[in-house]
Amino acid sequence: MAKHQSVAHMFRNRVKATPDLEAYSWREGDTWKSITWQQTEVVVNELAAGLRALDLQDEDRVGILSGTRIEWLFADLAVMVGGGATTTIYPSTTADECAYIVNNSGSVLVFVENDKQVAKLASRRDKLPDVRHLVVIQGTHGAHDGWVIGWEEFKAQGRTWQAANPGGLDEVVSRITPQKLATLIYTSGTTGVPKGVELIHDCWLFTAEGGEQLNIMTINDKQFLWLPLSHSFGKVLEVFGLQIGFPTAVDGEIPRIVDNLAVVRPTFMGAAPRIFEKVYNKIISGAKEAGGLKYKIFRFAMGVGREVSKLRQAGKEPTGLLAMKYKVADKLVFSKIRARFGGRVRFFISGSAPLNRDIAEFFHAAGLMVLEGYGLTESSAASFVNTLSKNKFGTVGAPLPGTEVRIADDGEILFKSRGIMRGYYRMPEATAEALDNGWLHTGDIGELDADNILRITDRKKALIKTSGGKYVAPSAIEGAFKAICPLVGQMIVHGDGRNFCSALITMEDDAVMGWAKQNGLEGKSYAELSREPKVIAEFQKSIDLLNKGLASFESIKKFALLPKDLTIEDGELTPSLKVKRKDVEKKYKHLLDEFYAGAMAEI
Repeated sequence: MAKHQSVAHMFRNRVKATPDLEAYSWREGDTWKSITWQQTEVVVNELAAGLRALDLQDEDRVGILSGTRIEWLFADLAVMVGGGATTTIYPSTTADECAYIVNNSGSVLVFVENDKQVAKLASRRDKLPDVRHLVVIQGTHGAHDGWVIGWEEFKAQGRTWQAANPGGLDEVVSRITPQKLATLIYTSGTTGVPKGVELIHDCWLFTAEGGEQLNIMTINDKQFLWLPLSHSFGKVLEVFGLQIGFPTAVDGEIPRIVDNLAVVRPTFMGAAPRIFEKVYNKIISGAKEAGGLKYKIFRFAMGVGREVSKLRQAGKEPTGLLAMKYKVADKLVFSKIRARFGGRVRFFISGSAPLNRDIAEFFHAAGLMVLEGYGLTESSAASFVNTLSKNKFGTVGAPLPGTEVRIADDGEILFKSRGIMRGYYRMPEATAEALDNGWLHTGDIGELDADNILRITDRKKALIKTSGGKYVAPSAIEGAFKAICPLVGQMIVHGDGRNFCSALITMEDDAVMGWAKQNGLEGKSYAELSREPKVIAEFQKSIDLLNKGLASFESIKKFALLPKDLTIEDGELTPSLKVKRKDVEKKYKHLLDEFYAGAMAEI
């Protein structure tokens, strides 16, 4: 049974319980500002009343087209307190995609971040007949014949509505039940038309209450939140904060993550594996670049750290000589790595894509625990998670309390809980395909161990079947390569219907530039380095090492270094940094076809 009636009630109960504690902080220039829960409620109520002043009705959809920032959280809370449902839209979404989502969702109002985002919707205004106004967070006011309202002006309208309707918001909130729509998240997906995932208030109540029961976080923790709030992973971290009451520092600028951590000094942070891979590559490359004694000390420390990591995974602590070595390694290397993250991190949470076990163990060796979890937008993000007291590397942990799970005959993971979506908005056929008597078909392949711990092995539809009839799991190979090669950015294993496996590879910009400097190639561009024989030979060494651990039919026979990294803007990555495999393969089809030209003759 839900502890609260809705997310709006959960927010209000949090304000009552801890009115004077810090709720959020955010960066303005080089300074950080903070706000208490009680102060947050004042802002949220003004915005919620502003929505009602513009005739928002119960369960009407309100879009948020913005990057991660404090106003996103204020707007989202206001939509729910105002009785509406939030339609999330990534700021990287194209004008046509924005118009599709806003129109398909029936959103009547949209919060937009700036003039750039306003321009997207204004250019498609004729396709948005239901949208009464845009509320711009930081941009031109009164634009487009008054269609665009400024943030402060909008809040003032809310204050006027509150004065004219005392107790009006209380009446609105009292009508919100657990089954009312709270959020409509359009899956960015890697193929096809975006599907609107309907998540009711009870979905978020379930995940928030489950997160609290796991006792990973407490009110004494501090979160750093940079993840896209348009994504379910970011959203579930928002509701964890409402349920548990810890403060959250917010800044969505990815290049500033590490610098922000040193200032904010959080105790935990959620991130996609790509962030951990980037940090891992930077640390390894930096140590190699330093060379000499520094690199020897680094290698010594990592060797000792991995020994200690293995012991601790078995529930033991180092003793004797190993304990002494670890103390030295910690002083010389690990403490400096932890300091870069602010020095107070108790754990990270990794989600949205598989995390390579070697990378998780690398951080563990440095005294930084990465807890891997798993869930889908369709299950409100948090469905399985490792905990500090029960963590198994290479797994995504046990199900959240109240979650049932089973493995189908073909290996597909199925589960059901209160966190499962109501369905896909206006897509009954797609809903029927995904849900079977409440059981969600995840499309992922996995296995449960004796302790009910889940291990993901691959995507059901991403499995490659070679022309020889052998099945290959590309994500496992890609993850293994990222742990072997510190110069890699992304790897896309290809081979469906082919007679051997090949790969498209991008380079980690900072790492390869550092390597180039050390190897007489300084000054060359990314594209030039991708064609350099010395760089290709360096990647070949890592490919050879990778292939030693693979079966013959899995091994990478040929590869190409792409002339640029993959980006969201070029449609090669989703906003949650997952590779759009089919789009990348289509874009570089000419390279892939060259791999296999005359291949039968070679074999």
